[in-house]
Amino acid sequence: MPEANLELQNEVARLIVSALNLDISPEEIQADAPLYGEGLGLDSIDILEVALVVSKHFGFQLRADNADNVSIFSSLASLTRHIAANRTK
Repeated sequence: MPEANLELQNEVARLIVSALNLDISPEEIQADAPLYGEGLGLDSIDILEVALVVSKHFGFQLRADNADNVSIFSSLASLTRHIAANRTK
């Protein structure tokens, strides 16, 4: 992964931990581990909260009705790739 994306991935991990008040450090989130259910253990409410924080922070809308949400939120790495491709700030 290029250094810029690794930096972005770390920033996204920090946002997730902060937004959800998780009892882990951002470094403990594995890039390819599932965010939903097994892995990080997020539920649908957590994913909505992450989507809101990401939308505000990076300046683009993550929509609840997006058919790609399952793949976008499948892991930290996939979420980071989506942000990198769509961010406005």
